[in-house]
Amino acid sequence: MKNIKADILWRVFLVYIAMFLFGLAIIAKVAYIQIVEGDELMAKADSLTVKYFMVEASRGNICANDESLLATSVPIFDVRMDVASPLISNEYFNQHVGDLASQLASLFKDKSAWEYKSSLTKQRKKGNRYFLIKKNVTYEELKSLRKFPIFELGKYKGGLIILPKTKRQKPFGNLALRTIGYENQTENLRVGLEGAYSEYLAGKNGQQIRRRINNGDWVPLFDENEIEPEDGKDIITTIDVNIQDVAESSLHNHLIEHNAEWGCAVLMEVNTGHILAIANLTRDKNTGKYHESYNHAIGASVEPGSTFKLASMISLFEDGLENLDDTVDIGKGYKVYSGLTIQDVHGIRDGRVSIREIFELSSNAGVSMLVYDKYSAQPQKYIDHLYDMSLNEPLGIEIPGEGKPFIKNTKMSSWSKVSLPFMSIGYELQLTPLQTLTFYNAVANDGKMVKPMFVREIRDAGKKMKTFETEVINKSICSESSIIKAKELLEGVVIRGTATSLNKSPYKIAGKTGTAQIASSTGYDKRNYNASFVGYFPADNPKYSCIVVVSKPSTGRYYASSVAVPVFKDIADKVYATNLEIQNNDSLELHKVYPLYAKGFQQEIKQIYETFEIPLDSLSSNSDWVIALEQDSSIVLKSRIIKEGEIPNLKGMGARDAVYVLENMGLKVKVSGRGFVSEQSILPGTRAVKGTTIILKLSV
Repeated sequence: MKNIKADILWRVFLVYIAMFLFGLAIIAKVAYIQIVEGDELMAKADSLTVKYFMVEASRGNICANDESLLATSVPIFDVRMDVASPLISNEYFNQHVGDLASQLASLFKDKSAWEYKSSLTKQRKKGNRYFLIKKNVTYEELKSLRKFPIFELGKYKGGLIILPKTKRQKPFGNLALRTIGYENQTENLRVGLEGAYSEYLAGKNGQQIRRRINNGDWVPLFDENEIEPEDGKDIITTIDVNIQDVAESSLHNHLIEHNAEWGCAVLMEVNTGHILAIANLTRDKNTGKYHESYNHAIGASVEPGSTFKLASMISLFEDGLENLDDTVDIGKGYKVYSGLTIQDVHGIRDGRVSIREIFELSSNAGVSMLVYDKYSAQPQKYIDHLYDMSLNEPLGIEIPGEGKPFIKNTKMSSWSKVSLPFMSIGYELQLTPLQTLTFYNAVANDGKMVKPMFVREIRDAGKKMKTFETEVINKSICSESSIIKAKELLEGVVIRGTATSLNKSPYKIAGKTGTAQIASSTGYDKRNYNASFVGYFPADNPKYSCIVVVSKPSTGRYYASSVAVPVFKDIADKVYATNLEIQNNDSLELHKVYPLYAKGFQQEIKQIYETFEIPLDSLSSNSDWVIALEQDSSIVLKSRIIKEGEIPNLKGMGARDAVYVLENMGLKVKVSGRGFVSEQSILPGTRAVKGTTIILKLSV
């Protein structure tokens, strides 16, 4: 009995000893944590419950010269859902998920109601607490979404998670898209004004400390180290949205008409260098449609062709060429240099031709002979003149991606016996369209070359912060006498030369056409050309300069007079019509008023005007369907583009033509009334569905 009692006491004693030792261990561990690991663990706890968050600054606006918005930041949202929230009962979820799916499908139109319901049900079973519903939701969409079943219960009970952010938006759509540009910090891409002026636009992000609370939310805490975000500055550009719209529209229409690969147009203020419009359009190889994918005006270094002849003539003027009426024997209109032939293409007459005619009619043989005869013994002297005109230096514009000019000299390994004559007519050298325009602008500006400007002002919260003044690149590209003769030649091109279609304007225009063969790996391709026209107006008091380049027109007409000149005229006419300063009412002459035959099939319209001996402008379109417009003292036929698969604008067309067009598209047509189409039941631009009935209302 005693042994049993002693055994029990011994066991109890052991239990007490074990408990005592365990207690000591706990106390020791607590002391160790408190004394040794305390600071480290407290800091770790704080890092899990308190965190610094970046507060994004609002990016500044890009504005046109009238301060209308070209680019701005608008709020958008990513919408997620705590599908597996325990606050949403299974019964409530199953009862309303169908309605939620239907309304999501109706709002976003990216999935069917069944797909939304299937995804939500599946994610609830998986226990997804952060399921993505939709990215980049607009504020208007978000307002509607908050009222949907389940979501209407709010953030906690309805599981709605809203993540705000900002999106760059362009109120004028694709207008000047590439020039406005973008910045992608992830890929380190800087394009256009967004990239060039990002330092001003971006602002400075702030910093805020927040603590995690229940449900995983973070609430801001007061902290003396908190940094408020500094919003970005606004930049006021030189772009005129009205002229920009005309430039893009005209360029687009003529690229379609001539099925060209790409084109660009730039309008500059002569004295200031302000770029009022810059359009760049490229044909998509897959869709055939034109859009701004590359800034050709700034980045495309090309052989300018005949527009470079002005630089050659100025060089000759600087070295003593005086009388423009002196004659040169150009023989049969071609000249052979070391086995390579330079030939005229404009049908200039044979034999002796005046220097004035050589330039006005763009004689390749004549210009090359003048330059070769003068500089063959000292070719570097000709090159030095080009360098004196700053043609070998980049413009240094702020927008990244400017193409580098290439004006070779005699010390280069690529120099050959034919370099001098070919350079004289714009080959074996490269300039971007903007660099060519800047040179012509200098001639218009009495020799002063100014740097093209895209931004005139930076503002901070509406207050003027910085103003950009016009920067002079070259105070004088040549002598005053050379400028006077150069201007005379450029005016002659429009009066008597290759751009006489511009001579009917109520204001004087001066400029030069250029039609340059495009070099390939096997030489120059006689099927592919860059057609260009560069000049200024009004010629007697230059205010604006403009260049138009159209690359690889492929409908049979490739000369600049037919391809590039019409775009120049559209832009210049818009400027003249909206600018009272350059209008001279005393110079306007009364002209005949001709009857118009509305719109229709070109051959029939031409036949009518020819029958009545009414003159047609030489810029007339080569499209099947055209619009007849009175212009100056003649009629010009403008293209009416009819896109396959789209309802065209039929207003003004005769009933027969309108029915012919629509029935060829597979549509059924009902006509009421007499005369020309005044109303159509389906709006222009609507997708044409075969078998659909369209009603045309006619009126006299």
